[in-house]
Amino acid sequence: MGVRLLVLVVLSVALMVVDARFTLLKPVRSQMSLVLMQSYWITDLPQRLWQGVASQFGSRTELVAENEKLKTENLLLQGRMQKLAALTEQNVRLRELLNSSALVNEKVEVAELIGMDPNPFTHRIIINKGERDGVVLGQPVLDARGLMGQVVELMPYTSRVLLLTDTTHSIPVQVNRNGLRAIASGTGNPERLELRHVADTADIKEGDLLVSSGLGQRFPAGYPVATVKEVIHDSGQPFAIVRAVPTAALNRSRYLLLVFSDNRTAEERANDAAQAQEAQDQQGGTATPVVPATVPKPVVPATPATATAPAAPAAAPATPAATTPLKPVAHPAPVKPAATRPAAPKPPAAAPASTGGRE
Repeated sequence: MGVRLLVLVVLSVALMVVDARFTLLKPVRSQMSLVLMQSYWITDLPQRLWQGVASQFGSRTELVAENEKLKTENLLLQGRMQKLAALTEQNVRLRELLNSSALVNEKVEVAELIGMDPNPFTHRIIINKGERDGVVLGQPVLDARGLMGQVVELMPYTSRVLLLTDTTHSIPVQVNRNGLRAIASGTGNPERLELRHVADTADIKEGDLLVSSGLGQRFPAGYPVATVKEVIHDSGQPFAIVRAVPTAALNRSRYLLLVFSDNRTAEERANDAAQAQEAQDQQGGTATPVVPATVPKPVVPATPATATAPAAPAAAPATPAATTPLKPVAHPAPVKPAATRPAAPKPPAAAPASTGGRE
């Protein structure tokens, strides 16, 4: 019995070392997640059944009150949506005037929390979306109130998310009031973040909203992160102590959003916008040259064209094929012979023949 126990202990230690140092066991762990997925579903089954029974036996009064509340919230949200739609259209028009990159609408997908890491020193959760659903490493995760964290481990049908409050996590933020940039780091407390290396003279105060700055190209810019709760100034220290409370309900949210943002760099987006603008200009330019093409034709009677005037009958049958819209674009310089206009006022009928021979 003692030998078996010793062998099992040595084997367990060897597996832990191999799992921590190497990636040999990662495929095995991914396949085991398929089995654990069923256990998560089974352990969550009693709560689902209880919620179903409770919803079936709810009182009519509670249902009516909830219905009225939802109607009121729906009206408020519709009003806000109309205002946001107007602001979005205005923003699009301003971007078009500034000839900047096109506005990118981020795609989101709903995910559900199905597990939590039992280690009290790490803040990680498990969601029911994985690599088969298009999830990628580093993908931002948020709830209805703000950012929650990012995906740090992928499995076929599940993913592990590192929360903002983990001690190993940091996110670049800025004060929404004045644009002051800082780094918000996790403290291990699910209800507290800390802004490090903030100058003691920085313009930051209690109640300021911290939003993601978008630096690092990991989190999209403009999402709420935390609210400043406490600012401690010490004249003997170069940096102030700033504590903030996350806006997201990190320990209460069950349904989350996975953000599929545009991974292109600013240069790529600018190049794509320039190419789209050039293509649009070319499409608009192919229809317009037909009008100016008829104007410069009578202006072409240059002196070399008179020598080719006898050949006009031979070139006349080719005029239908020469009137394609591509020819006028290839000859944009008929304005140069303007100086020779007074030199050929006599043969007005020879001008069309000379243009046909030129084309």
